[in-house]
Amino acid sequence: MRNSVMIVAVVVLVGLFSSVFTVPEGQRGIMVRFGKVLRDSDNKPKVYGPGLHFKVPFFETVKTLDARIQTMDNQADRFVTKEKKDLIVDSYIKWRISDFSRYYLATGGGDMSQAELLLRRKFSDRLRSEIGRLDVKDIVTDSRGRLTTDVRDALNTGSAGSDDDVQTPAADNAIASAAARVEQETQGKVAAVNPNSMAALGIDVVDVRIKQINLPAEVSDAIYNRMRAERESVARSQRSQGQEEAEKIRAQADYQVTATLAEAQREALIIRGQGDAQAAKLFADAFSQDPDFYAFMRSLTAYENSFKGNRDVIVMSPDSDFLKYMKSPVTSSR
Repeated sequence: MRNSVMIVAVVVLVGLFSSVFTVPEGQRGIMVRFGKVLRDSDNKPKVYGPGLHFKVPFFETVKTLDARIQTMDNQADRFVTKEKKDLIVDSYIKWRISDFSRYYLATGGGDMSQAELLLRRKFSDRLRSEIGRLDVKDIVTDSRGRLTTDVRDALNTGSAGSDDDVQTPAADNAIASAAARVEQETQGKVAAVNPNSMAALGIDVVDVRIKQINLPAEVSDAIYNRMRAERESVARSQRSQGQEEAEKIRAQADYQVTATLAEAQREALIIRGQGDAQAAKLFADAFSQDPDFYAFMRSLTAYENSFKGNRDVIVMSPDSDFLKYMKSPVTSSR
């Protein structure tokens, strides 16, 4: 009897624990019974929010979906601009589930890889079309993110048929097929959405960003060579202008040096002439005061300069005036 009670108690506890499940914060739950999704009155899958919930044990299972913002990195790809120039663009996308029931049905049971595959195809086609309408300057100088904002809005709202001049048929067909599957599953009881938008998959694109824009190697080499040639041309022009200015400055400096030297020589000649005139005047004044004494002093100076060496020989007449002061005073007086 006691064993039977214990067995019943264990079964009850196991059943109780099996009938309780929790949905963590940041996630949502979809209930599946016998392989089929539990639906509400609108034939949409029931979505369980975070918290404690109950289920039929052993017959019902719960599929959890991540409600947080997801980041999808895109592999750098080659895009062609309006000028037919290639760019290597590296980007990423921030997205989250906005309609869990639609997302679950459109992705075949909440398969994130399927959702990201469709999102990547739609994003790649849309970004390629948007870049094809712009030139390199507009893309590089897009400081306010107009390009990424347009791509994000286009992903969320979808193309407007003939009103939208940017078409992405490959991705639109895949998304439209998923949207048709959702409408078939819900028997048309869900609100209509644009089958070309990510809303058809129950996805909301939060943000689109371009991490890096590069040029292909062959284009980069050509641009760098052209830039190098332009810089070298500018450098040669500046060097020639500098040499021209240097020649002008050098010529002006030489002219100033020549003019300064000529002016200095002229001033020197004037001063020398004035000095010679003043010296001559002094000699003349001294000579006029005592001509005999002046003649005597000049003769003594001449004697000193003439008889410096011991071997100097001068041959002249005794009656020469040069020797008159070397004679006796009596003779000199006569």
